[in-house]
Amino acid sequence: MALVNVRRDVSDAFYRYKMERIQTKIEGKGNGIKTVVVNLSSVAQSLARPGSYLIKYFGFELGAQTNIDPADDRWIINGAHEANKLQELLDGFISKFVLCKKCKNPETDVQIKDGHITLDCKACGQRTDVDLRLKLSGFILKNVPKKTKKDKAERKAARKAKQNGGKDNGSGEDNVSDQPSPSGNGDIDIASDDDALTRKIKKEAQNLDMKPVADKEVEWAVDMSAEAVKARQQVLPDEFKQKLVLNGDDEDEDGEGGANTVYDQLGDWIQAEATAKGGVDNVDDVDVYLKAKELGIETKHRTLIVLVMTLFDENIASQIGKRAGMLKKMISSERHEKALLGGTERLLADLGKEHYDKIVKILQLYYHHDLVSEEVVTKWGAKASKKYVDGSTSKKIRKAAEPFLTWLAEAESEEDSDEE
Repeated sequence: MALVNVRRDVSDAFYRYKMERIQTKIEGKGNGIKTVVVNLSSVAQSLARPGSYLIKYFGFELGAQTNIDPADDRWIINGAHEANKLQELLDGFISKFVLCKKCKNPETDVQIKDGHITLDCKACGQRTDVDLRLKLSGFILKNVPKKTKKDKAERKAARKAKQNGGKDNGSGEDNVSDQPSPSGNGDIDIASDDDALTRKIKKEAQNLDMKPVADKEVEWAVDMSAEAVKARQQVLPDEFKQKLVLNGDDEDEDGEGGANTVYDQLGDWIQAEATAKGGVDNVDDVDVYLKAKELGIETKHRTLIVLVMTLFDENIASQIGKRAGMLKKMISSERHEKALLGGTERLLADLGKEHYDKIVKILQLYYHHDLVSEEVVTKWGAKASKKYVDGSTSKKIRKAAEPFLTWLAEAESEEDSDEE
């Protein structure tokens, strides 16, 4: 019988995974016409899948009724269906329920647990989940094959072998003593002598007076406290400090770190440019972006904190519009938006409490220029945070922002009512 590659997209004649080509037989006529898949059991065995999976998959794809457990090995699909069509459908079954998603080999086992279907690849070790939205996935979950006596016997034998192996690894005495004597006429039993010698050595070793090693002699430790780590970082050359900041996971929302980080360099550069050009408003956005890119931090969320603290001052309300284009280019996630708001908190705290009421106008401009989303601003206003300023200052700034937050909530509720 003709064999084809399990993966028909592989043209290699020596491809190791083979299966029989689907063979069909049309029986009956009129409304009683049906297709018998003659060699479905053989194909299923080559794929290491139950025949019911294959026939049911054909039924789902063709919209036809099938039998799933024939006693006479006659797998039937209602209607007339060509073998070539079923072969094409089989390719889809193999791709979805047989092939490993990583190495594309069919050496996978189906594992069903907690409502999930997993393909466990014996070739590369990858474990991938099957899409539960597929119709056949529901059928598989509802028809989990029962454990057979053979499966139980194999598991029991494996456990027993493992236990025996553990005992053998722990002591070699039993293996030696259980061996029959090579001579039955009273000659010296070499195995027994070796066994006795082994026991004697072990017994004498237990009686040796072993002096305990003082723990203090072998204790090695490195101080990993935050202060010690920061002190070690400050001793490093500048280029290594930059690499520590750039290669880290950037988890520190406050942006604090060792001296002369790349963020410090960006802030110092902006301040120097502002001094040279007669004011921060004269510093060009393109130059700022290129400098951040040169330092490798144009995509970092902490860069937003530096920009707010250096490019804005007490005239922030009139400065946002000019910088909105650059800021929008550098804000790519909620984390960036939160950093923008955190930097603004820190700026207002530095300016003094008489400037807190500017937060309403600032938020309006941020929202107008799409620098922050409604969701982020709402979450920000719901709870004070100590990430950027002290808790008391954070509460006061959010209290001052209440008019904008109230307007935002009312605008959202009006939109919902209009939709209804």
